[in-house]
Amino acid sequence: MAASNKSIYSALAANLLISITKFIAGAFSNSAAMISEGIHSLVDTVNQILLLFGLRRSRKPADALRPFGYGKELYFYSFIVSILIFGLGGGISIYQGIIHIIEPEPLRNPTWNYVVLGLSVIFEGTSLVIAAKEFNLTRAGQTWWEAIKRSKDPSGFLVLFEDGAAVAGLLLVIICLFLGHHYEIPELDGIASVLVGSILIVVSLILARESRSLLMGEGIAPETQKKIIAIVEKNPAVIKAEQILSTYQSPEVVVLILIVAFQADLDTADINQAIDEIRADIKSEFKLVKFVIIQPEIFNETNKKFDPYSG
Repeated sequence: MAASNKSIYSALAANLLISITKFIAGAFSNSAAMISEGIHSLVDTVNQILLLFGLRRSRKPADALRPFGYGKELYFYSFIVSILIFGLGGGISIYQGIIHIIEPEPLRNPTWNYVVLGLSVIFEGTSLVIAAKEFNLTRAGQTWWEAIKRSKDPSGFLVLFEDGAAVAGLLLVIICLFLGHHYEIPELDGIASVLVGSILIVVSLILARESRSLLMGEGIAPETQKKIIAIVEKNPAVIKAEQILSTYQSPEVVVLILIVAFQADLDTADINQAIDEIRADIKSEFKLVKFVIIQPEIFNETNKKFDPYSG
């Protein structure tokens, strides 16, 4: 998570400074697109603060109220961020753009707009490069999209998407601003604002989908399940690992539940010892697995099925 923090802090600093300059430039030039960009940067600033707050909350130690810890606080605040991007970022930008398309206003001197937009591209681009480098360290040979879908740390890909949307929006605004002044088409200013808002809504929907999935509970990868089953069935007391259930409580905490069939001739002490060995082996191999709950079963030779062990 430290890597993600670096990208969040860089994005926070960039967005805070850029939002102020965009609002000032938008007020001087009477540009809806610049105001929309200012709103975009301001929303991104709030998003970064919420992510940092979510990260801090997610690190609270487990207690009686939350025995598995507070890790899912990060997923909750990530979902809130996606909603803010949709409502405040995308919705307001599109609203501003439609108003300026219906009632276009002559644009004033665009010089400051170009200066601010140019600086914004540099700052946002730098933040995007930092976020991309940090996220690239976690890809482990996967494609970018696969890595995003499999990532359990939303703080990494949220910043990546936000910065990507910011750079794309800035380039659109620059193009529309130039064409609007060059060909005297003030409606292009409103069109640019609508396009920026549309980009934000698309991004917010993607982020909401991923954050919702994490909030509801995602399990470990199939290949990891196979490795864990192999560890369990390697124990001489085990006949078969019947079922494996798992969920990520946070990017760094996995809760694992196993239903395991043990040899019928084992007594309670033998089974408890085997459970301790299995738990230790799994935790030693997979550092993210913090909780291992094992439900023992005994194979019944008479009816060839597994019965819950109650002994």
